Amino acid sequence: MAQRLKAPGLVGELAAEFAGTAILILFGVGVVAQVAASGTGEFDSIAWAWGLGVTLGVYVAGRISGAHLNPAVTVALAVFKGFSWRKVMPYALAQTAGAFVAALIIRWNYSEVLSRFDPGLTSKSQGVFSTMPGAGVSEWGALRDQIIGTAILLFLVLAVTDARNSLPAGNLAPLIVGLIVVAIGMAFAANAGYAINPARDFGPRLASFLTGYETAFQDTSGYPYFWVPIVGPLVGGVIGAGLYELIIGRFLPSEDELEPGALDTETVTVPAEPARV
Repeated sequence: MAQRLKAPGLVGELAAEFAGTAILILFGVGVVAQVAASGTGEFDSIAWAWGLGVTLGVYVAGRISGAHLNPAVTVALAVFKGFSWRKVMPYALAQTAGAFVAALIIRWNYSEVLSRFDPGLTSKSQGVFSTMPGAGVSEWGALRDQIIGTAILLFLVLAVTDARNSLPAGNLAPLIVGLIVVAIGMAFAANAGYAINPARDFGPRLASFLTGYETAFQDTSGYPYFWVPIVGPLVGGVIGAGLYELIIGRFLPSEDELEPGALDTETVTVPAEPARV
């Protein structure tokens, strides 16, 4: 295999973020379609498939882009880890595009099952693609839930990918990150469906809207709910990363830094500039 001689540049990073996020959504939205619309599997299937989707997506993108796969991760790394701010919006757009395309594939693949389960394409099956508040949970309660869930996610992701901390051996960090998502799903799904990722929610939501779900941007009461799983994770991610730095990060011994904003899911053998394009 030819040795890579130079960093892939921004185009390569965006391609990796697109592909990694698409893998995440193919497994995540795919399993919800299978469980909700066809009755194959149960909630545990959903939690595990989302976690495995994250693991596989991180393995796909980790070497090239750092495998953020989530705008909340990208923003938090820009705030606390030196990730280039000029890359934040391109990364977020690539992540959302990957989620959108993957959701279109699931929508197409499960079109017959979804039509049989919910001929009117209503909120009955909208949850296959995007999140909504649980029964009796207000929009503000769902926002609180998303802030808390994403704060936990970023706190733990930084803990297991910080080169100064005790890293998982043998390139197992992607697996551990996936298990973090499984744990969050099993503990924090009831209130708002644990989106904890603006791209994961908005990309499939847009895909469902463009393919017949007229109320995709609303909850069952008609409230324009779509902003909650965008704002909540962005706020929660910064809070979680900040808490990690405050409680853990500042007490760890210093080490040669990795590329700013890159999760240490792979051993980086080619140094790269912080703002390469």
